[in-house]
Amino acid sequence: MSFNLFDSVRGFLGNDVIDNASNVLGENENNMQKAASGAIPAVLTGILEKAGSGDAGNLLRMSKETFNSGMLNNVGRFFSDNSLLSRGGDLLKSIFGDRLSNVTNMIASYAGIKPGSATALLSATAPAALGALGSHAVSTNMSTSGFLSFLNNQKDNILNAVPSGFNLASALGLSSLGAIGTRLTSALSGIGGSIKNTAANIPGTRKRTNWFVPALLALALIALIWLFMGRRNNRNETAQSGINMRPDSAIASAPPVNRPATPASIMVQLPNGTEINAYKGGIEDQLVKFLNDPSKKVDKNTWFDFDNVNFETGSANIMPESMTQIKNIAAIMKAFPSAAIKIGGYTDKTGNESSNLKLSKARAEAVHTALQNDGVPAAQLSGAEGYGSKFAKAPADASDEERKKDRRMAVNVRHK
Repeated sequence: MSFNLFDSVRGFLGNDVIDNASNVLGENENNMQKAASGAIPAVLTGILEKAGSGDAGNLLRMSKETFNSGMLNNVGRFFSDNSLLSRGGDLLKSIFGDRLSNVTNMIASYAGIKPGSATALLSATAPAALGALGSHAVSTNMSTSGFLSFLNNQKDNILNAVPSGFNLASALGLSSLGAIGTRLTSALSGIGGSIKNTAANIPGTRKRTNWFVPALLALALIALIWLFMGRRNNRNETAQSGINMRPDSAIASAPPVNRPATPASIMVQLPNGTEINAYKGGIEDQLVKFLNDPSKKVDKNTWFDFDNVNFETGSANIMPESMTQIKNIAAIMKAFPSAAIKIGGYTDKTGNESSNLKLSKARAEAVHTALQNDGVPAAQLSGAEGYGSKFAKAPADASDEERKKDRRMAVNVRHK
């Protein structure tokens, strides 16, 4: 399933996040939802405009930096954390420049909210948009030309999301939003032209252009295939090795015992028509089958282990690459609105048990919060608990291969 930038950003700014913003900012919930319907396409359109105006390289760098900063994990906290709002505001200014006040006032007027509330909403939307874009850019190893091409492919979906009666073109100083598409195409053509001219002007190549360019493209293709295979192998090795963290770090969920060494990727179909990319036999596959099977009864002893959720050493900071699986679980919960789950954190028997218990609880709560931030209603999350090494099976002096099965994060279904 192809990546949809607008849907990804909307997922980060789910109903729970907007409702929380309404409470913190003292605004009517319906008005804030209306404001979000304008703010998300406005910020994304601002990104399109900036990229098409010759600043694509800088925008790509900003997107990757925003993703790597971990701000995506804290979108739900923006409205009660002034430091996060300030950081989001800086990104917002870099997108809109001196047109920011026009956009802010337009959203405030359109939705019937205070200009300060519109600024806060935009300050949360900017890092959500740049972070989602940066996540996709990092995962696909985007170049500047690839970045422009991606935005060009997304532009229709983004521009079609601009609400009627919302004169965004005027706020951006454009005659029409259609001008953005023209600029993106021109910018993309300019990069392509520069590459061709560079190749043509290399000494000694002018007479060999007919074979040089295809050869260069062939080499690039080989390099991309090599890079893709290397990244895939690394991902599999990482998921199985626990990223070589300390034994008491409770780093990640071990892969399910019955999962093959090199799991096959599958598309898991959800009841609402959504498809998610997962591993055969992984947590997504197991969880959906359990929820779909009426013969499977809910009990407190059936847990499903995450197989790709990792943390920074000794902390509860979720690694950015783990958000893919967390977003998958969030999508599953949205597709099964009557279901409710509990998050559990576990460690092996090495290290200080009090510290392990505290860390496992913090990590379970971090996953719980990340799911909330991704739009999972509070009613579907039945808490988070850390169990330390209480249920660990391997002795403290066992090999790391044995102990890593005890270092995990898991989900227990409390209601179907």
